[in-house]
Amino acid sequence: MSHDKVTEEYGSLLFTDADMQERLPKPTYKELRRTIKEGKPLDLHVANEIAHAMKDWALEQGATHFTHWFQPLTGITSEKHDSFITPKGDGTILMAFSGKELVQGEPDASSFPSGGLRATFEARGYTVWDPMSPAFIKDEVLCIPTAFISYTGEALDKKTPLMRSEVALEKQAKRMLRLFGKQPRRVCTTVGPEQEYFLISEEDYKARPDLILTGRTLFGCEPAKGQELEEHYFGAIRPSVNAFMKEVDDELWKLGVPLRTKHNEVAPCQHEFAPIFEQGPLAIDDNLLTMEKLKLLATHHDLACLEHEKPFDYVNGSGKHNNWSISADGENLLEPGASPEDNLQFLVVLACLVAAVDEHADLLRASVASAGNDRRLGANEAPPAIISVFLGDALTPVVEALIKKEHAESQDREEIDLGVPALPNVLRDNTDRNRTSPFAFTGNKFEFRMCGSQQNLSDPNVVLNTAVAEQFDRFCAYVSERSDEAFPTVAMRFVRHTFRDHERILFDGNGYANAWEAEAERRGLPNLKSTADALPCLIKPENIALFDRYGVLNESESHARYVAAAEQYAKLINIEANTMSYMVRHMYLPALIDYSGELATAVATKAEIGITGRSEKELTRRITDGIDAISDAVATLEAKNKEARSIEDCGRQDRVYHDEVLPLMEELRTHVDGMERFCGHDWWPVPSYNKMLFYV
Repeated sequence: MSHDKVTEEYGSLLFTDADMQERLPKPTYKELRRTIKEGKPLDLHVANEIAHAMKDWALEQGATHFTHWFQPLTGITSEKHDSFITPKGDGTILMAFSGKELVQGEPDASSFPSGGLRATFEARGYTVWDPMSPAFIKDEVLCIPTAFISYTGEALDKKTPLMRSEVALEKQAKRMLRLFGKQPRRVCTTVGPEQEYFLISEEDYKARPDLILTGRTLFGCEPAKGQELEEHYFGAIRPSVNAFMKEVDDELWKLGVPLRTKHNEVAPCQHEFAPIFEQGPLAIDDNLLTMEKLKLLATHHDLACLEHEKPFDYVNGSGKHNNWSISADGENLLEPGASPEDNLQFLVVLACLVAAVDEHADLLRASVASAGNDRRLGANEAPPAIISVFLGDALTPVVEALIKKEHAESQDREEIDLGVPALPNVLRDNTDRNRTSPFAFTGNKFEFRMCGSQQNLSDPNVVLNTAVAEQFDRFCAYVSERSDEAFPTVAMRFVRHTFRDHERILFDGNGYANAWEAEAERRGLPNLKSTADALPCLIKPENIALFDRYGVLNESESHARYVAAAEQYAKLINIEANTMSYMVRHMYLPALIDYSGELATAVATKAEIGITGRSEKELTRRITDGIDAISDAVATLEAKNKEARSIEDCGRQDRVYHDEVLPLMEELRTHVDGMERFCGHDWWPVPSYNKMLFYV
């Protein structure tokens, strides 16, 4: 797409501010802008005028239907399409769309995960228009971003708690900023999600039932080559992938998704897209659109896009880095400035953030817990399961000095002389990067690196927003209780005490080192290594109270999210175990039996003419022993999986799946992968890692 065409088509499938301004009466446009900028509610008569303009715009773009686009607890998006057609009674039709249809829809709520909030016979649910996220057109359908609630008003989705947490954070941030003499109209988070993914040939994908049914390879021996040569990262993008990436850019730019960066990642056939920062909920909507388009558009190029956190063993998995900051009328509250040691507002915000992460590390870990992410966390490409905060060279000396009540002084940015006159000197950033840190300061934002590549980022942002709102609230109360003292003195004392009380969460070292695990235990930091360990934190009384106190989730909604996540974990592992059983009994065992039969026939034929065939005999014996081991292992797995499925308590079921079923799955894989190393290529029933990772 040329420069002029990019400019012309960017946002062309988005109902943009320019479209609103052109099509809406001025008073209506002003009311809508107040809602978007200040969160003010809209009257129904205003919604009717917006709906009429939105419908006319959509029809001009070729749309014939509309849908309320929402995010149930599955973590992905859902939509039900309704046409604009309204019969007039005389054999003709009217294309109509009302304010009521814009504002509220009614999908069936019984068939989505609800964690017990809805029973099958309680079907009614409502989708409610989110005017903060612009409508867009996808596949000739006008998509209206919405929240999703039950008949009784409980949140049944990921978006509603996220928006509530934004409200809570804004309220407490405004209180905090008033103490600094500021009264911003709007405070919101800004988020930039980096999306990692794998691409393989569609032919290979279709030949692997495990990839189709579970998103990851349940079997596969180590390839002859992995990522050890480190040549793929930022390497030249192959033409087929570049064509795919170009189409992704073009299609998402039309939808107003501000994709900026694309490159090869570390593992073979692994890649990444990253956008420019947007307001938190909108960034997450756009990330969900990105994930959907990646999977769809890959098929246009005979490719399959894998968004699972660990589709292949032996090479890096995929994450989704959640770059997070707070903006007050455009001011980044995490911008340290030239002298952060003298920037009291920044130090207060930083201290509150450090305290929030320390006090709610268990919730942050639980917010990214999934069966897929468990396979990635702690490996060489992802942070460990222990939450810690990295501040870097610029801020660590400041914080340490504050704790010791010494003069705080940050490091100046330095120029790096490259020793080549023709090359300009480089201005060193105020902090390096620590790839092993789960929560790292990266200049003017924090990067939460534990998020899984296929997850909805609402979950970690709900925790982060609410936890920081609590700390801003605490700061305001601290100052209020000391109103007889000068504000700068009180604020600086709060900063010192907060950093001192939460120093244990600060760690700038190697998160992969064994010594760090022991050190973290000494510090009292939680080490929740699995989803089965982490999810129960969601229903700790103090965590339920946190969300309830700030109006983000009530007790029933918190418990429902725990149940839904726990049930999903068990269901996913059950599907993986069933898929392993299917592949073993229908693919691997028949192939190995045929191969061993061919070998045995060859041995017998050679014996008839006096040839011993020592190697063939040994290989036949090895394959036959492998068949027996695989048969025994799959039977054991099937029995244990059946037992796990029958457990009704979701917490106990998760423990059995993690502690007993997963080890049996690994044992079965070990036996099958061992046979792949010896079985003839023509007999092996699925594409190998060597083929999938290095497709041409």
